[in-house]
Amino acid sequence: MLTRKQHELICFIADRLSETGVSPSFEEMKDALELKSKSGVHRLISALEERGFLRRLPNRARALEVVKMPERPEAKKKAAATAPVSTTGAKAPPAPANDVIEIPLHGRIAAGVPIEALEGATMLPVPAALLGSGEHYALEVSGDSMVEKGILDGDYALIRRTETARDGDIVVALIDDSEATLKTFYREGAMVRLDPANRSYDPQRYDSRQIRVQGKLAGLLRRY
Repeated sequence: MLTRKQHELICFIADRLSETGVSPSFEEMKDALELKSKSGVHRLISALEERGFLRRLPNRARALEVVKMPERPEAKKKAAATAPVSTTGAKAPPAPANDVIEIPLHGRIAAGVPIEALEGATMLPVPAALLGSGEHYALEVSGDSMVEKGILDGDYALIRRTETARDGDIVVALIDDSEATLKTFYREGAMVRLDPANRSYDPQRYDSRQIRVQGKLAGLLRRY
């Protein structure tokens, strides 16, 4: 069973797809549901995905497909307008336009030996579909110690701000309040182990008081 807001959102998306063939932007969804921020829209979309009502089309930002519709009172009167867009026997609708969010780009981060984490005012445009809820920033990856996780030199690591981490999370770890690195996080009693994903590098161990988690990896952006 859907919540009222989930029900409103799926109906709004389905109506817009039926009318224009283009899914609404996150800003339009926020306004239509009278939400305070786009993060609320992201949470609703994720919930609808989990319940099998929506699907995000891969490699395209803001491309939503209605998989099925919940029952609604006006369904009989508006059946033609609210029916899910069929993907068989009909011409596919135009691809939805990109919904892009700008997030701060805070310099380079080491995926090797820790280097200084640079702060800057540059903004990086990122497809909204790559980000979940919460506040995000980006760091340019320098080094090759995370290549076995698919994180390459020159990639942009998209980081969700958080000060906590669980074993196995890929985190931005600030060491002695001066150097930052991107590694897989593990606790070992009073110590913290930062694991690379490259057999050429050894794990790094620190007293837990030396380490502050600055965020967790949420996605990657790569330019070709």
